[in-house]
Amino acid sequence: MYRTGLKYCLLLIANLVFTFSLVAQELNCNLTINSDMIQGSNKSIFNTLERSASEFVNNRRWTDLSFAPHERIECTMNIIISKVEDDLFTGEIQVQIRRPVFNSSYNTVLFNFRDDDFVFNYTEFEVLEFNENTITSNLTAILSYYAYLIIGYDMDSYSRLGGTPYFQAAERIVNMAQSMDLPGWRAFESNKNRYALINNLTDEAFKKFRNYMYEYHRLGLDEMSINMANARAKINAGLSVLRETNRSRPSAIAISSFLETKTDELINIFKRATDQEKRNAVEILSDLNPTQTEKFETILRPA
Repeated sequence: MYRTGLKYCLLLIANLVFTFSLVAQELNCNLTINSDMIQGSNKSIFNTLERSASEFVNNRRWTDLSFAPHERIECTMNIIISKVEDDLFTGEIQVQIRRPVFNSSYNTVLFNFRDDDFVFNYTEFEVLEFNENTITSNLTAILSYYAYLIIGYDMDSYSRLGGTPYFQAAERIVNMAQSMDLPGWRAFESNKNRYALINNLTDEAFKKFRNYMYEYHRLGLDEMSINMANARAKINAGLSVLRETNRSRPSAIAISSFLETKTDELINIFKRATDQEKRNAVEILSDLNPTQTEKFETILRPA
């Protein structure tokens, strides 16, 4: 009887663990609040805000997908507060997404972005909530926007255009925010704000770029340990897509952000390439970002 009871308990525990693994949230986000620029000794509100914002991002279910705990998307949100007036906070948010490369200990950065238009109202111990149909808080609207963006970028790196529903969710937030007189959301106010970024990612003209995100990561980086030459050739062949998309949409934030994020990685990839691949990479990358030409030309130096 004891052994039967023990077996039942072990099965119950196993089922609970399995169930938990199926309903784990999508994000493993290290969210921090930096208030060093704010004078004063009372920092409790920033600690409370950091805890509440972190719980909001990490504990909410953003999709209907099943994520095992080890599959949660690694990301960071670093919020820097530069000014506080009553309950109005002003600052910036820096967002980074990382993704493991198969059969390696290397984590590639998918997205690295600084948003200077971070303005929100907050009172200590306020419950952070988000409604899919209306914006009641600019803070949760921005956090939700980036949560969907993070999932979209991650999904695009694993399947062709896999991030579409999550980019569309971020786009809905942007559309709702158009009626708010707050920076970062306004259409055509800037070519580097939240509106501009999601406008790129949902634009038909950027489908080839998003397909390249899949080819670069899934067919390129993930295959490096199996056949480095073929994987590098796949990454090299897609560079023309970046140039083509950039020429059709000059100064597009999606392209410039990709290049800023991947510059060092691309240089390392092509340093051991064939001479033809090296020349092609340097030509296209220098055309895309002339300010980094000297850096890209290090690819041509002997390894």
